Amino acid sequence: MPDLSLEQAHGGLVAGIDEAGRGPWAGPVVAAAVIVDVKRLPLELLSLIDDSKKLKKLQREALLPAIRACAWIGIGAASAAEIDRVNILQATYLAMQRAVARLPVRPSLALVDGNRAPALPCPARTLIGGDGLSLSIAAASIVAKVTRDRAMERLDARYGAYGWASNAGYGTAVHQAALRDLGPTRHHRQSFRPIQALLEQPEGIG
Repeated sequence: MPDLSLEQAHGGLVAGIDEAGRGPWAGPVVAAAVIVDVKRLPLELLSLIDDSKKLKKLQREALLPAIRACAWIGIGAASAAEIDRVNILQATYLAMQRAVARLPVRPSLALVDGNRAPALPCPARTLIGGDGLSLSIAAASIVAKVTRDRAMERLDARYGAYGWASNAGYGTAVHQAALRDLGPTRHHRQSFRPIQALLEQPEGIG
């Protein structure tokens, strides 16, 4: 389970940063920056907060207000158009930078999940598998995932054929079928190879 040992070893305000939505074919990439306030942190949360991928949807949804109650949070996103313009890695960096910029306090260190980090207004340390090591990163992974899933559910209300409320923009069979029948929307990442391949099929798209 992730814990606060890295944050406490630093001694200052440490933000955990993680993203959600690098792989889907549609929708934004969303990043969250979370600074856990140990003074407000209920002890039971130490055993509940984990890498968002290891938690069920209802668990993530229940943890979000609990995290909000004991942390400073910044959320940033980059749109599908930005992803197409600058590529997914650079768009992820944009989302992370925006998340840090929206924190109500400035961190003295950022712990970033992964092996690369964007330019930030504070020192940054990357951690491969950080959402399984740092409680702050794990909390950020939950915030980013829930925020993005809700955004895709809102988009699903307008673009229901693509199944985004259930597939979050990933290339499921339902999503692929809708792309073949209806073509891409402005929320699709048209620079992604699978979408380009579908668009280039001889039968075309209706």
